[in-house]
Amino acid sequence: MTQYAFRRILYSIPVIFGILLVTFVMARSIPGDPCTAMLGEKASQEACERFAEQYGLNKPIAVQFGIYMKDIFSGDFGDSIRYSRPVTTILLERLPTTIELGLIALFLAVLVGIPAGIISAVKRNSFIDVGVMIGANTGVSMPVYWLGLVLAYVFALLLKDTPFWLPPSGRISAGVSAIPFYEVFQWEVIEGTTKYAFMEFFANMYVFNSIITRDWEVLSDIIKHIILPSVALSTIPLAIIARMTRSSMLEVLRQDYIRTARAKGLFERFVIMKHALRNALLPVITIIGLQVGTLFAGAVLTETIFGFAGVGRMLFEAITARDFPIVQGFTIVIAVGYVAVNLLVDLSYVFIDPRIRLD
Repeated sequence: MTQYAFRRILYSIPVIFGILLVTFVMARSIPGDPCTAMLGEKASQEACERFAEQYGLNKPIAVQFGIYMKDIFSGDFGDSIRYSRPVTTILLERLPTTIELGLIALFLAVLVGIPAGIISAVKRNSFIDVGVMIGANTGVSMPVYWLGLVLAYVFALLLKDTPFWLPPSGRISAGVSAIPFYEVFQWEVIEGTTKYAFMEFFANMYVFNSIITRDWEVLSDIIKHIILPSVALSTIPLAIIARMTRSSMLEVLRQDYIRTARAKGLFERFVIMKHALRNALLPVITIIGLQVGTLFAGAVLTETIFGFAGVGRMLFEAITARDFPIVQGFTIVIAVGYVAVNLLVDLSYVFIDPRIRLD
């Protein structure tokens, strides 16, 4: 397994390099330039020339890419053109928000999608099956931005005077503060150190931070804010997982060993959960891993609609402002995360089905 994982990591290097190269070239090929985005359309030619020289944008693209690759290998993602801050610092501030939102959305998708697919397969051609599949097809066809706006309109406006009201934007209410866990536990952490960055990264995951500190009042406020964006983001993965679970379960339920298990007089619930589900999980686990990319793509729109200060919203703003260092830095982190998740999915096959050997 170790050799397999090492080979997969080596194979992923050209993939990440290709993604970075395509992103680097495309970011500089779209209409507009950082000077106009930052200084305005009335910026003089001399000002734009100084701007381009300051950020190295007057060099050939091949030279710019070579310099950027050299900086990456030294751990430097460059400085943001818009904010004049290191991209790494901005990434450490924004990434926890997106990871938290993505994990909750994925949890909802799995929690609802797999049971819905199982019930639909067991109750094949029934009203329950038809209803689940109609819901799944509807979920796949609804754009994230449209569903987000509808949810915000319903729960923030139509239900504003009811107990079902939910905030339409932000991560936490004004006046409510999520105190970092290292401050609550009075740990000595020096600002600017690696330990501080590590602690701050996890403290910016508000749900995790509130659970660790047992601040249930803050946790309740955070959950109210995250319900709508996580539901909007989870809808498409949920529908896909439900459809894949149903399809995989139907195929397994036709196998001879399922009929044999039933003929032995085993309880139907035991047959479904012990024999059928475990053998049907491999394609479901695969599709769950693939949905990580969908969550990152949907996070751009979801965070923009609901005012979440995460990677997706920052990436959208960076593309609009032609902030190349942020676009490139965030893209490579997302690509590495996507590759890592797919590697974990492949390795999980061995634990789900011991017959599989990774050579």
